[in-house]
Amino acid sequence: MSSIANLLATLLLPPLCFLIPCAIGFLLLKRHPRMAKCLIALPLVLLWIASVPPVGEWLLLQLDRAVDSKPLPAERYRAAQAIVLLSSGRNYESLEYKGDTVDGESLERVRYAAVLQRATGLPVLATGGRPEDDEKSLAELLKLAADEYGMPLKWMENEARNTGENARFSRRILAAEKIDTIVLVTHGWHMLRAKRAFERAGFKVIPAATGLHHRPIPTIHNVLPTAEGLHKTAIFMHEAIGLVWYELTNAGRE
Repeated sequence: MSSIANLLATLLLPPLCFLIPCAIGFLLLKRHPRMAKCLIALPLVLLWIASVPPVGEWLLLQLDRAVDSKPLPAERYRAAQAIVLLSSGRNYESLEYKGDTVDGESLERVRYAAVLQRATGLPVLATGGRPEDDEKSLAELLKLAADEYGMPLKWMENEARNTGENARFSRRILAAEKIDTIVLVTHGWHMLRAKRAFERAGFKVIPAATGLHHRPIPTIHNVLPTAEGLHKTAIFMHEAIGLVWYELTNAGRE
């Protein structure tokens, strides 16, 4: 099921969502030239726009603003009973670490969770399973990174393969501890989908986002397409598709 979902995501996200119509257009050039030219030109224009850095930055800013995730005084976070740290992904067979390790996004989340844990003294749950049937779960890799920051983990949830399961399986662990109010640590662009999933699972969520974006300022240097610009737009599209899917499937509920 995970492989099918990954394949669908690849087809629906840049660059294939733009390149596939172009390929179809080239195939139709002789039989339907007018339609073919539209199928070639429009996706290429959209690909250009999607790759301009201020566009992706602005789109991610909208996701940041969809949930008020600005840093709060430590007293506000202490109203929670635990910190939940969401995993992102892994770097496979890292030479310098002699095996799998957390990716950059997970490391950003670990770092911010460590800051919050020191400020509040709250216990921390790390959640993340083995989406690709890997030997170590993402939660185990988070623990290795957390140890480097001197942040103890009280619980590890090792089975979740997506954000909805992060919420449900974390709820099973924390409900046994009578914990229903959490500080949720993830990226700003992921917070809207994550917060909805955890609220559906029965949590009261205090958002604590990292990697927040600023209002983009277009300049002569950033009006050309870049790989980074396309990557940011792809993140936005991934989250938009995820939000629709979670609404249709009630992700997070048992």
